[in-house]
Amino acid sequence: MTSILNAAAAVLTIGFGLFGFLAPAWTAASLDLAPTNSTMGLSEMRASVGGLFVVTGIAVIWLNTPMAYAMLGVVYAGAALGRFVSVILDHPPLIKAMTFGGIELILALWLILANINRPS
Repeated sequence: MTSILNAAAAVLTIGFGLFGFLAPAWTAASLDLAPTNSTMGLSEMRASVGGLFVVTGIAVIWLNTPMAYAMLGVVYAGAALGRFVSVILDHPPLIKAMTFGGIELILALWLILANINRPS
């Protein structure tokens, strides 16, 4: 069961990344990010919200070790931490921020707790 949920989390990560990678304008609009007079924001979406997640998910599946999955959890823990700090300091739309943060937190907890002490 752990292997199936790990693989599902990695595939979900790739799926999340594909939105930023292939549809950066839509992703930016979904995240309430506004365009400026440059396309640098689209480049950032493709890189940090897109390619980073796509390649990380692929690498985790390729490595297929408990520690790789645990490290994916650490990535999600960092995202959740940033999201929850933002709720306190920036006051973004609460439901949207807590939904995204909740998904990140659930993935972080699963991936770390299910894999950190699991033998290779």
